[in-house]
Amino acid sequence: MAMRLLVIEDDDEIAEFIVRGLREEGFVVDHVTDGISAWHTLQSSEWDVVILDLWLPGQDGLAVLRKMRQANNATPVLILTARDSVENRVEGLNAGADDYLGKPFAFTELLARVHALLRRRTGLGGTRLQYEDVSVDIASQRAERAGQPLTLAAREQALLVFFLRHPEEVLTRTRIYEQVWDERYDGMSNTLEVHVMELRRKLEQHGPRLIHTVRGRGYVLSRSPTKEADG
Repeated sequence: MAMRLLVIEDDDEIAEFIVRGLREEGFVVDHVTDGISAWHTLQSSEWDVVILDLWLPGQDGLAVLRKMRQANNATPVLILTARDSVENRVEGLNAGADDYLGKPFAFTELLARVHALLRRRTGLGGTRLQYEDVSVDIASQRAERAGQPLTLAAREQALLVFFLRHPEEVLTRTRIYEQVWDERYDGMSNTLEVHVMELRRKLEQHGPRLIHTVRGRGYVLSRSPTKEADG
């Protein structure tokens, strides 16, 4: 799937700034505003990076972090908070945080730290996804086919990452919308079809078709179409 980030932040203005910026960079981003909701959300899905505020209603961020690590959840966590003393940083890192960024902050630094955390995940399966001659480095966001760079829009990139994470698996339109677009599927919209068509066009400039339509179901990334696929 596309890189999934969870932002746990109760300040609406800061959260909107972070979420909007990360989505523009091609990430799928969810946002919760309190510690109790954060814990439920962390249990209900998998995330590539968690951005965690410490001052949260319901349950503070350190308690959420400790529960994550006690549950053997190794998702990288970037603490983002106004508590920026040496003692606070040491406490957060000892609780299991991977990085610490004090408020106020520049979005470019936040983004760089997120990319750094993604690069560190090499021990959890690596940052490079590949199928046949198509690859994406999920940390640098560099996409290639047959050694040639692909210039992809953010949603095309996210879509390609999702396909690469689920090769030879039929992906329904509903599932793609929910996990790539983070939206409910609107059966009347052709947005997905347009993005798939454009992604195919760019991929097929350097090789044969790999993304096939499965009639009545969705799409599949495969070297050859299934019996249900129409190319």
